[in-house]
Amino acid sequence: MKFSTTRLAASLGLSLTLGLAAMTAQAAPTVIKFSHVVAESTPKGQGALKFKELAEAALPGQIEVQVFPNSQLFGDGKEMEALLLGDVQIIAPSLAKFDRYTKKLQVFDLPFMFDDVAALDRFQASPAGQELLDSMKSKGIQGLAYWHNGMKQMSTNKDQLVRPEDIKGLKFRIQSSDVLEAQFRQLGANPQKLAFSEVYQALQTGVVDGAENPWSNIYSQKLHEVQKTIAVTNHGALDYMVITNAGWWDGLPENVREALKKAMAGATEHANKLAAQINDRDQKRIAEAGKAKIQTLSKEDIAAWRTAMHPVWEKFQDGIGKDLIDAAQASNQPS
Repeated sequence: MKFSTTRLAASLGLSLTLGLAAMTAQAAPTVIKFSHVVAESTPKGQGALKFKELAEAALPGQIEVQVFPNSQLFGDGKEMEALLLGDVQIIAPSLAKFDRYTKKLQVFDLPFMFDDVAALDRFQASPAGQELLDSMKSKGIQGLAYWHNGMKQMSTNKDQLVRPEDIKGLKFRIQSSDVLEAQFRQLGANPQKLAFSEVYQALQTGVVDGAENPWSNIYSQKLHEVQKTIAVTNHGALDYMVITNAGWWDGLPENVREALKKAMAGATEHANKLAAQINDRDQKRIAEAGKAKIQTLSKEDIAAWRTAMHPVWEKFQDGIGKDLIDAAQASNQPS
């Protein structure tokens, strides 16, 4: 009897130990690694931090969001692969990075497609824009949201940047995008694909002569310190799609997924509101720094840029789809 009692006590002790271990395992939060390539002070950087705040508040103890800015984990060339391998759970690449997965997203890179951020916002919120979030699911990529950064400006190490002919023969850094490559070749420039983390040094050393960026990227990376002229062209938008691994996302419990959707919606509203404020602020800061001349272009100058770049539309229309291009163009007219 004594032996049986001892064995019973041992059995109960083992069960209690295993039960506590199981409870501890269950209590361990799900870690979501959010990796991006820009500074925390940018709209994307602030959006990522807001998502962390809202997600962890909505799912206390269940979710831990770890944010890695400034290419700390993965740079431009590796972050997509890392997402598909499950090494990170969320990234926010620029819309220029997706043309190997779907040609439809090239609509965002067509020069002078959107008159301003408001037009871009209308298109992204439309049925056509929302459908694009699901357009890469068969490739393992689920879109969660669009985040704004701002309209792009041209910058160069030359004294003048007014008309398209002013950049003829110059080397321009571009993102890895067929549309952007075609855009600069159409202008007679020499496009160079470089990771964002390499841009400052490339401009500083003359590896490239110029680049295209929103004001927030120019200021946060101090690009205005290694460029002589910035022309206010607003010729395109630099926006992001926040994406996740489709298999990982679908495997989350429904209540967790719904809470994360709400957190992402709140982070998106926050990031997009900040984008306008930060770009306005950083344009003023760049002007006050006085290291790069800001050139305001006339209507005639802008018309010349539009005309010079428009043939790029025809080159990519078949891959994107005329219906999608028409829908994007329609967003320039407020409903």
